[in-house]
Amino acid sequence: MLTKGLLLCAGMGSRLRPITYTSAKHVLPVANKPLIHYTIEMLHRAGITEIGIVVGVNRHEIEGAVGDGSRWGVKVDYIVQDNPLGTAHAVSLARDWAAGAPFLMVLGDILVENGINSVVEAFAKNQPASVVVLHKTENPRQFGIAEIENGRIVGLEEKPESPKSNLAVAGIYVFQPCIFDVIGNVKPSLRGELELPDALRELIARNLVVQPLMLEGWWKDTGRPEDMIDLNRLLLEKILEASCHGNVDGESSVVGRVVIESSAIVERSIIRGPVIVGPGSTIRDAYIGPYTSIGPGVTIEGSEVEYSIIMEKSVISGIKSRIGSSLIGKNVRITHERLMPSENRFVLGDSSLVNFA
Repeated sequence: MLTKGLLLCAGMGSRLRPITYTSAKHVLPVANKPLIHYTIEMLHRAGITEIGIVVGVNRHEIEGAVGDGSRWGVKVDYIVQDNPLGTAHAVSLARDWAAGAPFLMVLGDILVENGINSVVEAFAKNQPASVVVLHKTENPRQFGIAEIENGRIVGLEEKPESPKSNLAVAGIYVFQPCIFDVIGNVKPSLRGELELPDALRELIARNLVVQPLMLEGWWKDTGRPEDMIDLNRLLLEKILEASCHGNVDGESSVVGRVVIESSAIVERSIIRGPVIVGPGSTIRDAYIGPYTSIGPGVTIEGSEVEYSIIMEKSVISGIKSRIGSSLIGKNVRITHERLMPSENRFVLGDSSLVNFA
């Protein structure tokens, strides 16, 4: 029985900068809940009771968000990867934690619609050396691509110029303990890292069974801001049910699946769901459009926002043009002031992006 699950969460999240200069990407909120919480819930539903989380410089943030796992009824151990030496290296560090048992492995920045119960069931039925979850992609040149013959994976290509299939590796695997010996024979790639695809190729070269499993439903890699925003849309569409525990005045209009959490205030505003408004937030003289998550303690006044994630204690005030498709971090202030002479004034971190309509 498969009871162990390994999460790789040591990545720096460079494609999400500047947000990830101050926050680990795995704890960024989606539909007002840390991304890693959804992953742990997914593992728990699949029968996983022991979770190892590989962490790096983000260790304390992830530990603070997850703790010992008791709130989900699982046991969580932390495995430190001091240097980012590749995904296979991260897996190799879990040898003592695995203690000779097979284990599920999931990249910490992905989420799937229908969970991973089918992955556990497939492994239990056939007990192969590895199960590799695949999903169909319209852009095979952007992913690792699998080649399949007679129900087995016989080849893997990384972002091939001439793909042999449209079956992309989804970042979800099951491994037998033999993977650790295989990784011991893997040589560093050109970028000096031990890569998991190379370990899989070694399994194939040893004529061990690497079983493919096709994923059903959506799959999201949350490596970029637009991916986070789209995952927010998918989750709000999937999980949100209307409720109101805050205060909405008689001049406001709230339509559709909208969650207004405790002590939130809505005055003279229009909200069109699906939307979640976090506890202690204030929405005043504003329009909040679909697929928006507003974190705790946020203030939005005299502004329009839709299809966005606004993190805790941020302020948006007096912005005349609509804010959309945006990922806004904690304690951000976006305001409009009438100054003469007029000017635009910014304090922006590295890799920031500003677009004027």
